[in-house]
Amino acid sequence: MGPVDWSDYDAVLFDLDGVLTPTAQIHRTAWAEMFDAFLADRDQPPFTDADYFAHVDGRPRTDGVRAFLASRGITLPEGSPDDPEDAETVNGLGNRKNAAFTAVLTRDGIAPYPASARLLDALQQRGTAMAVVSSSRNAGPVLEAAGIARDFACVVDGEVAAADHLAGKPAPDTFLRAATLLEVEPARAVVVEDATSGVAAGHAGHFGLVIGVDRGAGADALTNAGADVVVAELDEVLP
Repeated sequence: MGPVDWSDYDAVLFDLDGVLTPTAQIHRTAWAEMFDAFLADRDQPPFTDADYFAHVDGRPRTDGVRAFLASRGITLPEGSPDDPEDAETVNGLGNRKNAAFTAVLTRDGIAPYPASARLLDALQQRGTAMAVVSSSRNAGPVLEAAGIARDFACVVDGEVAAADHLAGKPAPDTFLRAATLLEVEPARAVVVEDATSGVAAGHAGHFGLVIGVDRGAGADALTNAGADVVVAELDEVLP
């Protein structure tokens, strides 16, 4: 993969977990711990990495819970967003997973991928507008913990999506909102994603370039979802 001609684009919209920071592994561990405990009481096989990439990766939290439960033929009441962590509801399981994620982030902290940090620095020097578009409701704390919050003109995360009733990935709505906030046409913006759902969202939004970062989803899967370019690390597309 050669360098991207960044003069063709005015903005870059980054997913967070797995693209800028290695929080995807924290998320994956938290999902596995939560679902494994839940499944053990139902004589079901454990949650796998394949389950994570197929049903959970890149989706809003409750969408991920619903998709995975449906794959196992399990139905639970929806509940409400303020359900306690021990509630046997879709929202209860989501809140249980979030508590596990927050505990690990608080204990261990986080740092950006070195290659991603190099791309951020290069784009800042070019004056390219940048935003974070994440399904996570923890985007703010993660960006602060990683020391890169000030690099972005806006953040459209799970909290914004819920407040503004925006459909989550693979719908393009959150990316389109970020482009609007940056006052950039989608055709002049780049989407950077590691999840097939996020890549599909960038493709559906008709963005000028969709870059897939292969952190485990697989290059073929990202390409099939709509990635124009797939890389292992973001310094492969440095200006």
